[in-house]
Amino acid sequence: MLTNIVVSIVKACTRFAPFVLILSLVLAVASSIYAARHFAINTDINKLISPDLDWRKRDIQFEQAFDREKLILAVVEAPTPELAGAAANALSEKLKTDTRNFEAVQPLGAGEFFSRNGLLFLPTEEVARTTGQLEAAAPLIEIMAGDPSIRGLTGALETGLAGVKRGQANLDNAARPFTYVSETVEKVLAKQDPAFSWRELVSPKPLTDGDKRSFIEVKPIIDYEALEPGKNATDAIRKAAADLKFAEDYHARVRLTGPVPIANEEYSTVQEGAIVNGLGTVLVVLVILWLALHSAKIIFAVFVNLFIGLAITTAVGLWLVGSLNLLSIAFAVLFVGLGVDFGIQFSVRYRSERFKNDNLAEALAEAARRSAVPLSLAAMATAAGFLCFLPTDYKGIAELGKIAGAGMVIAFISSITALPALLTLLNPPGESEPVGYAFLAPMDKFLEDYRVPIIVGTLLIAIAGLPLLYFMKFDFNPINLRNPHVESIATFLDLRKDPNTGANAINVLTNSEADARKIEAKLEKLPEVASVRSIDSFVPEDQPAKLKLIEKAAKVLMPVINPESVDPAPTDSENVESLKSSVDALRRTAGDGKGPGAVASRRLADALQKLADADQAMRDKAQDVFVSPLKVTLDGMKALLTAQPVTAKNLPPELVNAWKSRDGLIRVEALPKGDPNDNDNLRRFADAVLAAEPTAIGGPVSILKSGDTIVKAFIHAGIWALVVISLLLWITLRRFSDVLMTMVPLLVAGAVTMEICVLIGLPLNFANIVALPLLLGIGVAFKIYYVVAWRSGRNNLLQTSLTRAIFFSALTTATAFGSLWLSSHPGTASMGKLLALSFVITLAAVLLFQPALMGKPREISE
Repeated sequence: MLTNIVVSIVKACTRFAPFVLILSLVLAVASSIYAARHFAINTDINKLISPDLDWRKRDIQFEQAFDREKLILAVVEAPTPELAGAAANALSEKLKTDTRNFEAVQPLGAGEFFSRNGLLFLPTEEVARTTGQLEAAAPLIEIMAGDPSIRGLTGALETGLAGVKRGQANLDNAARPFTYVSETVEKVLAKQDPAFSWRELVSPKPLTDGDKRSFIEVKPIIDYEALEPGKNATDAIRKAAADLKFAEDYHARVRLTGPVPIANEEYSTVQEGAIVNGLGTVLVVLVILWLALHSAKIIFAVFVNLFIGLAITTAVGLWLVGSLNLLSIAFAVLFVGLGVDFGIQFSVRYRSERFKNDNLAEALAEAARRSAVPLSLAAMATAAGFLCFLPTDYKGIAELGKIAGAGMVIAFISSITALPALLTLLNPPGESEPVGYAFLAPMDKFLEDYRVPIIVGTLLIAIAGLPLLYFMKFDFNPINLRNPHVESIATFLDLRKDPNTGANAINVLTNSEADARKIEAKLEKLPEVASVRSIDSFVPEDQPAKLKLIEKAAKVLMPVINPESVDPAPTDSENVESLKSSVDALRRTAGDGKGPGAVASRRLADALQKLADADQAMRDKAQDVFVSPLKVTLDGMKALLTAQPVTAKNLPPELVNAWKSRDGLIRVEALPKGDPNDNDNLRRFADAVLAAEPTAIGGPVSILKSGDTIVKAFIHAGIWALVVISLLLWITLRRFSDVLMTMVPLLVAGAVTMEICVLIGLPLNFANIVALPLLLGIGVAFKIYYVVAWRSGRNNLLQTSLTRAIFFSALTTATAFGSLWLSSHPGTASMGKLLALSFVITLAAVLLFQPALMGKPREISE
């Protein structure tokens, strides 16, 4: 019955070929218009998992309560903390005036609250040490504050040297600051553009990259109609930085990361090179089609049919899912790779029949009769393989399965309607020679003569490699599926190295302040946790003692920092005189000493002597390098000395909102100990937190749960595909042995594919794991062609036109999938790599293992 239906459809389409073609083209054009008007892509990988899962519900609850998924994090980096802070303040103030692109702009860890109360967050012992050092340095600070110039700086230097002479200080302790000052002066003399930090000067150890960063959290106004919804906002931030002359005035740069920039650049990465790769794929497919079909008219017909089907599938897909995601967008490549298979199978069969009978209509009808069952069964099996993703919780792949499954049906229908109509109208010339591969006769004989050794050997190799599957790795971290070279991801990876940035934080939500404290105490005891933060973390402990120390220091330092009068700016000759005086003082203090302090003193003396001998412009530049950050440091010191008691009630509203939602939901945040870039370490951290608090969400927990969900989804999809396809084969073939003939080579190919993945170090991930269940649906299509031909009594299959069709069809499919390998998007590239690998192995199983497994046909065709 199936054969009669397909043959009747093909005959009708050849009889009314103009009408069928016009109708097909009208549908394609209408579909293209619909797709253009409704095209949308969602680059948020968080949307790839079903929102109905318990852990996703908690994730969504967290996102809705604290609105962390629509943010831009501007990371301002400069050579010194002073420049980074000044640049961040300037950028923050400028962005606040742009109400067209931004809803809110908030500096993180900065602003009036932290500038004033920063010392309160240090341990009491450190506050005592810091304020004591500041009090001891009061005479030096007084000189510099009262005379912010080269004269004042050298005066402070000589005062310090006098203290060394009196035995109040050790010269060797000055080695590091003297060397730092020397390096700065030497860079000025070398006409470089150095940056000097007073904070680094007094720091007991070198500053880290984190010390030289400032953060601004920006909530942009999103344009959801755009393919890159946050692009206007990110462009506005970069323009603001350029307008502020970040590079020139602050030696700074701003890098953007966070959900919005990552989503923008994710789309750009997917789009990058897509046209070039697409055109390259089309050219390669054209070459393969020429080798398979040897007719420009037939190739043209296959291509037109392909794009008719692709246009209709795109429109249907958008109608079914609303917007594409980063996985479902691959449907186009899947359609080209698989849709062309049906066209090649029908066309090669047509060519074979045309050689036997030069009548075009009869050849098409006979091609339909011979290909009806295998083509229909292949289409149904492939569609079933895709549709088995629908019941899973991996929404991204479920949507891909929905679109691709519909696409396979569309491709099959167009191949028995539009394609025969096109061939009828184009009327390609008849075939002058058989289409098969007569030169493969020795291979047919070899597979028949050595059937048992080939079967046993293949199975032994596959079975011997099974222990390798124990070492199969699943990369559960989605960040590894993104391009590490784009700014947003590169910035995130840099920040992730510093555990204090919270890039790998896990959150626990509660409605009770008392419960929040209990949770915090419980998590702090875990060895895998480095630190725990909550809203209570911003109310410092031991405030009375700290405030007393700060108040004591303020009495000494405030008059010093705020002198009643500032000395008039010195003349250049006065600066030269002060430099020479300091040179003499440094040399006298160093003497002939060999210690690090003496060596550093002589180096500084040499640098200051050269500065004194240079021109005024050089000295003016040196003065600006040291004095500009001095003013910033003195202003910061003033603010720190005005600290006031901090309570939960006087915390800044924006800080409270970041930790406590409007409806009273409180979050407790845990940060990991150990290497934050080690997936195994993050898994241990997530497992430990989940064991203590099963409702924890975010960061590694969400990644871990996503991985578990996806692995489970593919196991379920694989089982469903195996069951459905086996049932489909049983209904059609009606023999258990014939079902095994189809499925065993497929399972062998799947096992060998995974074994090779282990050997070449290709881990499974969220994207490429799609290849395994697809292998069941798509791979079975190639094997069906052989099994149906074998059941009809045909032998020497490698010599037939069927092998030609299968070989070039598989080659076209592997090329289309392999083109994904060229993508600059790592997730897409890994998908293409595994798909191409699986198809090469599947093709080998079809051509080399399948004929040996089947053996001689049950009956010989006439």
